[in-house]
Amino acid sequence: MENRQKTNGSNGSAGAAAGYDIAHVQEVVRQAHEELRQLMQQRAEVMKRIGTVKQTIAGLANLFGDGVLNDELLELLDRKGNGRQPGFTKACRMILLQAGHAMSARGICDYLQQNIPEMLARHKDPMASVTTVLNRLVEYGEAQPVFANGRRAWLWIADAPATENEAPSPTAA
Repeated sequence: MENRQKTNGSNGSAGAAAGYDIAHVQEVVRQAHEELRQLMQQRAEVMKRIGTVKQTIAGLANLFGDGVLNDELLELLDRKGNGRQPGFTKACRMILLQAGHAMSARGICDYLQQNIPEMLARHKDPMASVTTVLNRLVEYGEAQPVFANGRRAWLWIADAPATENEAPSPTAA
């Protein structure tokens, strides 16, 4: 006799199919959950690597001029004047990436106000919008929250302080 639990659809769940094998469904959900967790980890690692490579290319372009970059790289680094304003998240990402130090949401808002004020004009509460973006960058594995001068700030992950197993970077302050 089969010992698997089957439902008869009387559990009150909307749309529950009569006679499905709950153990099988739970196994599928478990496997999907594990795959999602692995993919999210991979995405965080890829986003971190993308940021590091972009930072390297931007640093080289700062040293040797944008002439060392082709059109595709200029566009990928938001250095090509294509008449289109970069997205809010992209702008916050680039400000934090190029800062080389931890920045507060207020610091990023101030930078945007001075350099791209029309971008802030679209936001009802710019500080809340910047904070949301920074927290998402943490979720993506691109930034980490830190405390600077007793206040919450965010640091581009490539600029994070070295652990005891790593040699400090030459730009570390």
